[in-house]
Amino acid sequence: MKNSKILLRSAVLIFASLNIMLLTSCGKAKDQVKISVWSDERNAPVIEEGIEKFKELHKKEVDIEYTISLEGEVTIKDMVLSDVENAADLYAFADDQFNDLYKAGALLEITDNVDGVLAEVGGREAGVADIVTVDGKMYAYPETAGNGYFLYYNKAYFTEDDVKSLDKILEICRKNNKKFTYDFSSGWYLYGFFRGAGMTLGLNEDGTANICDWNRTDGEYTGSDVAEALLKITEDPGFISLGDDGFLAEAENGNVIAGVNGPWNAEKIQSFWGDDYAAAKLPTYTVKGNQVQMYSFMGYKLLGINSTTKNPEWCMKLAEYLTNEENQLKRFEVIGESPVNVKAAQDERVKAAPAVAALAEQSRFSNVQSVAAPFWDASQKLGVTLAAGNPDGRDLQELLDDMVKEATAKAE
Repeated sequence: MKNSKILLRSAVLIFASLNIMLLTSCGKAKDQVKISVWSDERNAPVIEEGIEKFKELHKKEVDIEYTISLEGEVTIKDMVLSDVENAADLYAFADDQFNDLYKAGALLEITDNVDGVLAEVGGREAGVADIVTVDGKMYAYPETAGNGYFLYYNKAYFTEDDVKSLDKILEICRKNNKKFTYDFSSGWYLYGFFRGAGMTLGLNEDGTANICDWNRTDGEYTGSDVAEALLKITEDPGFISLGDDGFLAEAENGNVIAGVNGPWNAEKIQSFWGDDYAAAKLPTYTVKGNQVQMYSFMGYKLLGINSTTKNPEWCMKLAEYLTNEENQLKRFEVIGESPVNVKAAQDERVKAAPAVAALAEQSRFSNVQSVAAPFWDASQKLGVTLAAGNPDGRDLQELLDDMVKEATAKAE
């Protein structure tokens, strides 16, 4: 009996030693992780395929059990804020929901490879970086570039180099007795000139009024410098200010050969210009003798991580993977969403879809729309006056002061 106990004890010790040796040789045991995801119906197949590939890449490190639930991007914010602790670990949302989610503490601060992630979308100076960062800290992953505007042009008249400069575009239009169009009656488009020259527009901290310095009198460029540049454009024989319907009508009859508009009119413009249809980021324009890159408003889709997740490290790794170059290209192929990733935007497959490629390229020079209602009427008055050539000869600083006063009035 005594010998049996000794043998049993020896067997246990040997078994324990073998376990220790196995753990030592194989490293730590694999993580067991459960991750829930909320996504809209169109994006869900891309998310699922991405997670499966991620699981395969990390199968020696982690076992991931995941669920994907369909939630519309419009309602995700309300779903998360109604019960943050029981919301999904990862959720996709539109950029205009970021501030409310951040202020509610529903977004995890991203601490893994932040500079690397931002570099992939153009760096900390890119427009989308302004959206996903607060005080230099990152709280969501850029997923796609969506609603915005860019340049359409007819390749029968312009080369790729020609359309880099608005001066050159106007010169070619003049020589051919044709037109370039830009909608000066809309503050949405007018923003591109002022923001390009370094001026700001946005909401104050409590969201009750706009902050706007389009009338500034110091800095590298003043508001009057920009207004003078815009008057020079509107006085050019190669220019015409047109809205959507006018653009389409004049492009169809051949009078307009270049213009700024959004992706919603891509198919129609392509049908008018056929094989000569092309698109690019917005050009530079001349302010005080210098070339200034035009900016735009842009809508983005983001992927956030719930601040209450039990698996922050793996959620960050997975979210970065789901929004990387490969998966942004997959998203483009499956649902036609424009990449915000710089390398993905240069992919030949994206370039083959001119409007998507142009939108992706323009995303580096764009900002999210965060504007209170008083701006729209105020900017429209300014734009219409400039498009008409300032017919009453009003002092430009006075025009800008009046515009800013109205635009920054408290929203009702």
